Amino acid sequence: MDSITQAVLGASVQAALLGRWQGRKALMYGAALGTLPDLDVIIDYGDAIADMTYHRGFSHSLFVLSGLALLLTGLIRWWRPDAGYGSGRLLLTLWLVLITHPLLDAFTSYGTQLFWPLPVTPTAWSSVFIIDPGFTVPLLIAVIAGLLFGLRGRVARWPAIALGLAGAYLAFTVAGKLMADRRVDAVLEANGIDAQTVFTTPTPFNSLLWRVVVIDGERYYEGLVSWFDEAPPELVELPRGAALAEVLADSPKHARLVWFTDGILRYDVNGGRLVVTDLRMGVPGFHPFRFALAEQVGDRWRLIEDVDREVTARGDADRLLALWRRIWNQDARVPLERWAAELSRR
Repeated sequence: MDSITQAVLGASVQAALLGRWQGRKALMYGAALGTLPDLDVIIDYGDAIADMTYHRGFSHSLFVLSGLALLLTGLIRWWRPDAGYGSGRLLLTLWLVLITHPLLDAFTSYGTQLFWPLPVTPTAWSSVFIIDPGFTVPLLIAVIAGLLFGLRGRVARWPAIALGLAGAYLAFTVAGKLMADRRVDAVLEANGIDAQTVFTTPTPFNSLLWRVVVIDGERYYEGLVSWFDEAPPELVELPRGAALAEVLADSPKHARLVWFTDGILRYDVNGGRLVVTDLRMGVPGFHPFRFALAEQVGDRWRLIEDVDREVTARGDADRLLALWRRIWNQDARVPLERWAAELSRR
């Protein structure tokens, strides 16, 4: 999730548990500690794929953060042994502030290595867009109220209430994902499509309209599902270029990318370079993680060692407006096929 969301989440957790004793400082301490795991972004892991796939790694591990909570509790108790509350309450607060960060990240589609250093596929429940006002606003209001009026009287309950509302919203997003999965599974069964992978994720800034990616060998399907749809979703068949992956058989960078994304990738040849696109994030045609992994030299392919992210547009107001209209009207036209075709022209 975005840094503002992580900050207000950490601030709300600490205020709810220690605001009685720490006052407004609980908000500041919680905000700082709640954003701590994302400091791994300052580490240069060597290239663009390493930066992507090692982010949300050790710093988001439940094992590492649990150990850090224990260490911080010991240090704080040594520094201030008489704070008015017990060590158990302090440990619980620090632990919750720290682990709610990666747990919330796991609700997005990026991929969070909750169990690092175990070599398991990163967790991506993909029920929340990386910026979602529905989750953030209640927490933000509670934090602002606490800063303005302190954490006394009725205001002291606001962080706990906001956390309850945020938790209820997460439950709603999970229900939305289950709804989208169920409707897509029905369409796949009706059309006899035996999919390798079905991936559903919310469209930008909402949890009402869901984007569907169905991987089926050399092809994949894109579609949209809204809570308000009455008819089955329509899936658009698109070329995936999976045969090009053979060019990358000896590429450890490609192997790392396949592991991190669970193979939800598309392959295109653009300007003599083999470009691999992570289809999980963004919208059709506008995906933030694209990498050129090989280049043509004569009639042969050569692996690229120094990999950078390909520059790609993030979409524009017209596309966001088209998605907004699609939430409410299943007949609203969203040109997924035309948008996706732009990947092969960049």
